[in-house]
Amino acid sequence: MSRQVIIGFTTEGQTDTRFLESIIHRSFEDVAFECSGQVEVLPIQYIERQKGSFVAVVTDYAQHAEKLGMMVLCVHADADAKSDIDTFNNKIIPAFIAVRNEHGKTVCKNLVAIVPVQMTEAWMLSDKDLLRSEIGTGKSDVELGIHKSPEGYADPKQAIEAAIRVAGQDFTKRRRHKLTIAELYLPLGQKISLAKLEILPSYPKFKEAVQVAFKKLGYL
Repeated sequence: MSRQVIIGFTTEGQTDTRFLESIIHRSFEDVAFECSGQVEVLPIQYIERQKGSFVAVVTDYAQHAEKLGMMVLCVHADADAKSDIDTFNNKIIPAFIAVRNEHGKTVCKNLVAIVPVQMTEAWMLSDKDLLRSEIGTGKSDVELGIHKSPEGYADPKQAIEAAIRVAGQDFTKRRRHKLTIAELYLPLGQKISLAKLEILPSYPKFKEAVQVAFKKLGYL
């Protein structure tokens, strides 16, 4: 008999949602193959972003997730730095502890952190062949300025926007549509190679947390 997993997720911004939704779903499906027996990963559900302190809003997210019957809650926070240490120590860990210590409310306590080093756009740079294809350019990584390690850019979003501008110099006048980075989040999230994401230090941490979530459910 097939078992199911119902996943909720939160993000820092709307564009993050477009990219991460598919990444989360595909990552859970990937780990589901490691489980004993068949596990069906249902379409994941987005919890609308709230304002307030990180600890407070994550507690609210967890409460909302439990009400909706979610079995796992994924929480996204960009590192905005060369390392994810401060984000884990100052945001993720305190928030997750607060949720797990919550006794007055019914909350989802099966939590998974998603913390890209620098920002989500660094993950978008992990599959540069796909990125060039989606931009529609034959220029090289060096010409586009995306030849460095994805998490080595202080502002990977700016690097992608610059690559789009450079690529656009070759577009003909007939190509009236001007591509923006906003249009890349969804297709990249749906198509990006998880194997290439594995090369980045931050993605395996997320995948390990997914494995722990399955263990808590008794599926792995």
